[in-house]
Amino acid sequence: MKIKAPIKFFAGRASYYLAEKITKSYGTELGKTSVLEYSDGEFQPFFEESVRGCLVFIIQSTFPPSENLMELLLLIDAAKRASAFQVIAVMPYMGLARQDRKDRPRCSIGAKLSADLLTAAGANRIMTMDLHADQIQGFFNVPVDHLYGSTLFIPYIKSLELENLVVAAPDMGGTKRANAYARFLNCEMVICYKMRKKANLVEEIRVIGDVRDKNIVIVDDMIDTAGTVCLAAKLMMEEGAKSIRVVCTHPILSGPAYERIEKSPISELCVTDSIPLRGQSEKIKVISIADFFADVINKVYKYKSISNSFLE
Repeated sequence: MKIKAPIKFFAGRASYYLAEKITKSYGTELGKTSVLEYSDGEFQPFFEESVRGCLVFIIQSTFPPSENLMELLLLIDAAKRASAFQVIAVMPYMGLARQDRKDRPRCSIGAKLSADLLTAAGANRIMTMDLHADQIQGFFNVPVDHLYGSTLFIPYIKSLELENLVVAAPDMGGTKRANAYARFLNCEMVICYKMRKKANLVEEIRVIGDVRDKNIVIVDDMIDTAGTVCLAAKLMMEEGAKSIRVVCTHPILSGPAYERIEKSPISELCVTDSIPLRGQSEKIKVISIADFFADVINKVYKYKSISNSFLE
């Protein structure tokens, strides 16, 4: 009989709010950590309890600022140096994931660098959700549990009982994700084609498909400045759509995002709590990922298959 190592949960400061919900759902308590801060901005996180021989789950989304990634790396290193049996980095949102390739000369591939840093720090496994590009899993030389927001969003969309439902991809890169939603929801799909001249600025957008008298649900992995999704929603309403809703796993919502969403024809933006919201809006509905992650963590700990946790 295989003897399991004791399990312990810890969190970085940026995701403490989420880690508390995950551990509560799992049925345990969050381990204690502290951070020593120097006057020049340097910091050193450390564990206030023994992790020797333990299976350590460290929960931290690595959204900006970059200190969040650095804190996760330092916590992983601290756990390995404290003789943890294994360390699993739980990153509901992986930052720098948009830098998954060289799309211009002389640029970095931030997602690959992040993967190398996490592995070098000592992570034995990665658990994340809705990577910006699926191929990022191949950047790691350790197992990656890549979870999908569709597991939570599809039951919610079904509960709305919308007639003439159509799923929309906000850009060409999101067609695979939108197709998966359309398949599970047994509905049609449309695609938005956009042209950019620089990051965070959409020059032109067009809709490929019929949206007249349809209830549209736009699906995306992340929303940053909300420029694309709001332009797409406006265009689809002008082409006769009945209503526009958006489901998005990672609500980055930077810059003018909240203002744009409020002024847009979007009736509801449904997101997860992988990232803490920067502001409030009556249009935003939050679905927690805590129970989902707690269930997958439990299966990983008990060496059970997690394939039935996927809808995509």
